[in-house]
Amino acid sequence: MKIGTYQLSSQVMLAPMAGITDQPFRQLCCQLGAGLAVSEMLSSNPKVWNTEKSKLRMLHGDAAGIRSVQIAGSCPDELAFAAKVNADNGAQIIDINMGCPAKKVNKKLAGSALLREPAQVERIVQSVVDAVNIPVTLKIRTGWCEDTRNGIEIAKIAENSGIASLAVHGRTRNDFYKGNAEYDTIKAIKSAVSIPVVANGDITSPEKALQVLNHTGADAIMVGRGAQGRPWIFREINHFLATGNKMPAPALSEVRSIVLAHVMELHQFYGDFKGVMIARKHVSWYVQNLVETLDGFSTAFTIDQGKAFRAIFNSLTSTDEQLVTLDKFFDDFATGSY
Repeated sequence: MKIGTYQLSSQVMLAPMAGITDQPFRQLCCQLGAGLAVSEMLSSNPKVWNTEKSKLRMLHGDAAGIRSVQIAGSCPDELAFAAKVNADNGAQIIDINMGCPAKKVNKKLAGSALLREPAQVERIVQSVVDAVNIPVTLKIRTGWCEDTRNGIEIAKIAENSGIASLAVHGRTRNDFYKGNAEYDTIKAIKSAVSIPVVANGDITSPEKALQVLNHTGADAIMVGRGAQGRPWIFREINHFLATGNKMPAPALSEVRSIVLAHVMELHQFYGDFKGVMIARKHVSWYVQNLVETLDGFSTAFTIDQGKAFRAIFNSLTSTDEQLVTLDKFFDDFATGSY
């Protein structure tokens, strides 16, 4: 699949997730097979750009892979300016967020709230496309609620306004993340437009990835929560799509290397204090994955043991403590003595 002039290395992308898809995690997912990793959303309001969080999100020059930066807001001029600033800072693709269901975003008429305002969608998309010389993509949901699934209308606006690719989460805004994603609307959107369409929502296994691709006819798929604690899912899906066979689960030694390298990268990227805080949630997801998935580890480790370790890890306050504790955890896990 191509987005503008950029040829993706695979059909599997990492979805943008606030507080999760930072530069270290995007880099890791690209190393493990993601064809594109979209950044956390960045507010288009310049008044918040001086915060430490925004400054880190606006660092694009050293990011791995194709640098896709997501922006969010409701004002066409602000979004156009944000797109230009990020393009000047090294972004290679600009993605517009019209899918976030969070109330704090929607009350500012941003994210999925925009799906109720097709005319404003058109103004925003046209302004951003006109502002930059790089591809602009759009991420949406199927509509605001079940009674107003207007994804096809929004998709046609996007196509006519110059959007290079459209990602669709198979839920409405009012669904939040409840229930199951539905893919019939994505299939209908794919049939209604000629630009690339990316299917998103509840893709947590290679088999589900193939099922969604076959059902929707989408050009690619986007994995979000399914990659938390399991970034190797991208290579697993790539392998399954290419061969029809499942990859063996990663060896515990490889999982150990991935986790430790990720945590060290978080420490370096955020600094000691914040790096320790951010590492806690990622380690929690890794440990949950060891306990709760079928990756070959669940028989060696119980849910209660996982909870106990996460409580210990979350109490640690230094980078050295975290790394030493993780080392011991994997040593004990490997010998069955945890």
